Amino acid sequence: MNPIVYAIPVFMASILLEAWIAHRRGVATYDIPDAITSLNFGILSQLSGVFVRVITFGIYFWVFDNLRIHTFSTDSLWVWVFALIGYDFIYYWVHRCGHEINLMWSAHQVHHSSEYFNLSTALRQTSTGAFASFPFYLPMALLGVPPIVFGTVALIDLLYQYWVHTELVRKLGWVDRVFVTPSNHRVHHGQNDYCIDRNYGGIFIIWDRLFCTFAEERDNEPVVYGIRKPLASYNPVWGNLNVYADVIQKSLNVGSPFAAIKIWFDSPGGRGATLPHLDPKSVKKFSTDTSQAVQRYAVAQYALLAVVVTYFLAIAPTLTLQDRVIWAIAITFSAMSLGWLLEGRRFARHVEIVRLFTLGAVIASFALPSL
Repeated sequence: MNPIVYAIPVFMASILLEAWIAHRRGVATYDIPDAITSLNFGILSQLSGVFVRVITFGIYFWVFDNLRIHTFSTDSLWVWVFALIGYDFIYYWVHRCGHEINLMWSAHQVHHSSEYFNLSTALRQTSTGAFASFPFYLPMALLGVPPIVFGTVALIDLLYQYWVHTELVRKLGWVDRVFVTPSNHRVHHGQNDYCIDRNYGGIFIIWDRLFCTFAEERDNEPVVYGIRKPLASYNPVWGNLNVYADVIQKSLNVGSPFAAIKIWFDSPGGRGATLPHLDPKSVKKFSTDTSQAVQRYAVAQYALLAVVVTYFLAIAPTLTLQDRVIWAIAITFSAMSLGWLLEGRRFARHVEIVRLFTLGAVIASFALPSL
């Protein structure tokens, strides 16, 4: 079973706890529409994983079975330790490329598109980046790192990064110098001048110190979260595709196929480009005039949707490809509908009625035959 199924209740409980603590402290670290949007991004990311992981892990297994130059034992603790360190080293470079290459930034920008920084932001993950990033890890299969070791250290690296998405934990002294911590990662999510392209590490911040990409959080300059070209939308599908659309448009406007391809491997700002200075005080966060009633409705509907998604992820391995696609379409439609509601779109309430019937029909079609 997908281990994320067991993690989802922990994620939801910790988000509620963080929001409660922030409220008690009078810290405006949460915005309901933004948080729901982040969680909807997380849903779509898990949906894509149902289809993509079969391919990526299948490739890893094949390379390990047919091309490995050594076989490391799973009984040795050192194999696990060095595999985790090696994975995190590769992750640093994957993450760095995710900021420096248009093809990979088009996917990774999803994670940075929130203008808030909290535990829900950690779940704001892309649905489109696996095929570009996964090849970086194949040397581990070539070296002979067993798939069970690779899968486990990848999960550890991913889950570790969850807790560092918070404003409630301040600087941690010597820990900040060795590990990725909330302070270090706040810098990474900032759009302040000194924050751009800094602090890429997953677990260890020492990679950034080694490769000159480290920046320490400044006490006299609050971090402004988000990206320089704001998403300005609560639609997670558009959030996944909007930068791809921009890059496609740029590639169509150049004079040759070679130049068009080159754009995909160029940096998001263009080679040698200098970003304009950002005045932190000038940044205004995206918001809509969504009523409290609509926000409460969206929270309730997301809670129900989270249960549905957890159930789907649990049963997905037993479903046919066609059934998985049906579930994925219904859930994706639900995430889009909630986004339109939060944006105050005129058509949103009509779409929401259709969405409720659609999702209900899918659930009923799978639940009733088993009764």
